[in-house]
Amino acid sequence: MTKRYKSVGGEIDPEQFETTMRKAQVVDLREATDFDKGHILGARNVPYTQFKERVGGLRKDMPVYIYDATGALSLRAAGKLKKLGFDKIYWLKNGFDNWSGKTKSRH
Repeated sequence: MTKRYKSVGGEIDPEQFETTMRKAQVVDLREATDFDKGHILGARNVPYTQFKERVGGLRKDMPVYIYDATGALSLRAAGKLKKLGFDKIYWLKNGFDNWSGKTKSRH
């Protein structure tokens, strides 16, 4: 299933995600309660349940780095972004649960 999205970016491991995300829009697809407990430093929260309504806030001229808890929702979100005309979409392999880089929490 991931092969069809290779043309727009693809799955990247946590190290590559962390070293290249500075020039991208980092989007956390998890719900706000999970985001508040801890998220990747610099990420904005666009819960997947509100994705359709809030995706308009993303720029098409910049890469989009997306992640969720395990990586399952990221693939669906990547498909939606591709249909909307985004062409640089990357998602975190195995999601936030596999992340060991810098995080921030609101608590």
